[in-house]
Amino acid sequence: MDGLCWIAALSRRAMTPEINATEIYVSTDIEADGPIPGPHSMLSFASAAYLADKRLIATFSANLATLPDATAHPTTATWWQSFPEAWAACRVNPLPPEEAMKQYVLWVKSLPGKPIFVAYPVSFDFLFVYWYLIRFTGESPFGHSAIDIHSYAMALMKTGFHTSNKRHMPAHWFDQLPHTHVALDDAIEQGALFCNMLREVRQ
Repeated sequence: MDGLCWIAALSRRAMTPEINATEIYVSTDIEADGPIPGPHSMLSFASAAYLADKRLIATFSANLATLPDATAHPTTATWWQSFPEAWAACRVNPLPPEEAMKQYVLWVKSLPGKPIFVAYPVSFDFLFVYWYLIRFTGESPFGHSAIDIHSYAMALMKTGFHTSNKRHMPAHWFDQLPHTHVALDDAIEQGALFCNMLREVRQ
């Protein structure tokens, strides 16, 4: 399906009633051409659905056509010039936003558990995804359930917010995964980071 990558990797165990009652951590990353939706557009987004034990059970990604009458913010446009490969990746076969978001709602609802949006920072990524969901589908399958990885790190590290960002996090929280500004790469990487943090709390 052009512009849309829907990879369902649901295991037999993930479809059992026991797993169905669990939380699914939907690590999500978005790429945009400005700081807020409406005046600016979400160009691409992707989600990686993890169980608490760090099993990646499904992924979703889509590139989006820009919104009518929206424009790129000059600062963001300049930032994109430093990442030409990521820019090219998010402009391949863009879908109309309404088509992509309707497919996304179906995908989230197909997950075998209660979906929780996870992002870094959640204040940016959830802003765009929620706005697009309500604008183009009239609903959010997450409700308002969202976890900010940075805030979670602050609690685990027992330190201030500005001293608990990725530069200060323990090295063992990070897997050897790429962070490329391609939405699916970043969603997978940040989901693994969150699951490593979650494991440390539960141990």
